[in-house]
Amino acid sequence: MKSIKRLLKGIGTLIGIFLLYVIIVIAHGTITDFQGEASLSLDPLNDQSGVPLIDSTFSVLIWNVGYAGLGKETAFFFDQGKMLHAGDTPTRTPKEFVEKNALGTKELIKEVDADFFLLQEVDVHSKRSYYINAYEEIASVLPEHSAYFGVNYKVKRVPIPILQPFSVYGQVNSGLATYSKYAVKSAERFQLPGSFDWPNNIFQLDRCMLVQRIDAFDKELVLINVHNSAYDKGGVMKAQQMAFIQSFCKEEYAKGNYVLLGGDWNQCPPDFAFDQLASSNPFGYSQINIEEDFLPEGWKWCYDPTIPSNRKNRTAYIEGESFVTVIDFYLASPNIELLDVQTIDTEFDYSDHQPVKASFRLR
Repeated sequence: MKSIKRLLKGIGTLIGIFLLYVIIVIAHGTITDFQGEASLSLDPLNDQSGVPLIDSTFSVLIWNVGYAGLGKETAFFFDQGKMLHAGDTPTRTPKEFVEKNALGTKELIKEVDADFFLLQEVDVHSKRSYYINAYEEIASVLPEHSAYFGVNYKVKRVPIPILQPFSVYGQVNSGLATYSKYAVKSAERFQLPGSFDWPNNIFQLDRCMLVQRIDAFDKELVLINVHNSAYDKGGVMKAQQMAFIQSFCKEEYAKGNYVLLGGDWNQCPPDFAFDQLASSNPFGYSQINIEEDFLPEGWKWCYDPTIPSNRKNRTAYIEGESFVTVIDFYLASPNIELLDVQTIDTEFDYSDHQPVKASFRLR
């Protein structure tokens, strides 16, 4: 009888300690929660003022670089639904793979000839990527480009998996980075609407768009780096974000400006069957499509339908088995002509996304 009482007391003590830990974690997260302003002017990393945009044609590369932690060797524990315990899946990718991915990302960007680079999931100080500053490291291989950064994931301590307090996801400081060869008139971070319920929201991303304005003849080229919500059941937050983007695009185009968006939309273009590039779908993935009438006739969704831009992370990448789709693409206003768009096939070596390069002409 005494042994049972001691056992129950021990269990009660452990439960009490765990509950105290959870309370402290939530309290700390609430107090330190990043609150993004509705809009925020951004300063460049360097003094590179850029050259004027005097040619009507230009090129752009978009790429979610996966914080250098989601190369082909990696399965992401959160995609496996492991919030309590990661099991045999590490909460962060081994350092050797992160270094490989970071180097490969820089080398590819260095070799690509593009006037603008719109990147997502660029870490500046995160436990998951061993505190590398990818924003500055990528800027170092683009000396002719000015660099701007908009934070969209800033958490002192992401406490998952909950039952592994000594190997949690930890501190994250990450966001969108845009590199411009041409002179940037202004750069601004806009907070996107939509949020998870408390307390989940304090450990999630604060989605935003990074907007640059470049003088283009007698107008402005409004270049927008986007990264919409993931893990959004039913697409509720995506709908709010897309409504904001829709209004913003219409307003800028009504001013006579050129409007070009690019990035990771976490949804498929309107006329793309989400599974048409997948050989199999063993885990039953699905992906919503942007509505056909999102914007009036003349606006163009620009993507490569022949090569996937994204692979799912439930397992490490297995060619022909991992589910792949297209969620990285561009949206161009009617006064911008698409000349070419092509996904660069890296076989997902450095990220769970592949870069997409496009060329445009202002009309």
